[in-house]
Amino acid sequence: MSAAPAAPAAEPHRDCALCPRLHGFIAGWRGREPGWFNAPVPTFPAAAGDDTVRLLIVGLAPGLRGANRTGRPFTGDYAGELLYSTLSRFGFSHGTFRARPDDGVELVGAALTNAVRCVPPENKPTGAEIATCRRFLTATIARFPNLRAILALGTVAHQSTVRALGLRVADHPFAHGARRQAGKVALFSSYHCSRYNTNTGRLTEAMFVEVFAAIRDFLEPARDAPERASR
Repeated sequence: MSAAPAAPAAEPHRDCALCPRLHGFIAGWRGREPGWFNAPVPTFPAAAGDDTVRLLIVGLAPGLRGANRTGRPFTGDYAGELLYSTLSRFGFSHGTFRARPDDGVELVGAALTNAVRCVPPENKPTGAEIATCRRFLTATIARFPNLRAILALGTVAHQSTVRALGLRVADHPFAHGARRQAGKVALFSSYHCSRYNTNTGRLTEAMFVEVFAAIRDFLEPARDAPERASR
């Protein structure tokens, strides 16, 4: 009998060259800032193991001076400040977030990743780059056997996640605060927690918290009503 084919890799190689533009962009920054991470940023999983992950949060791509510098998703820029504080508020992390990969923060029942693993120039990946990197997003979703919910941050992450799940974007359009059943998982969507969105008022902290409250209630429907009301 022939051996079963190996499962697709969930993380690209550090020197992944599938997207020549992104590969060249990172190579340039390795020369300018050799102390930075400057590589595809891997998924940040739950400390207790992949089997415990029930929520996967999908962002767009690493920020140049954020995750591309630090090597951990949403670490080093404003988006991480709001995201990690909200994760802690709802029990999806513990430890004090200090915007460094060695700050001791651990995820609880959740994992963080990006639709595109390499930093793109001007934070704008091309359609071809998003499609090329989707193989890793698809494998990442498959990596967590007990996954029940995915939170997509922004339209690009939402659409790439829908496609990674083998579904049609037309049947699952992006809408902030929406929840849609996407195969075996519930897909929640939110505006991205970027500084631009919060500065312009497109996304407020209250709006972001409401999305997480909905996710927590979906994952733990038996929680007491008084506890929900105290959030």
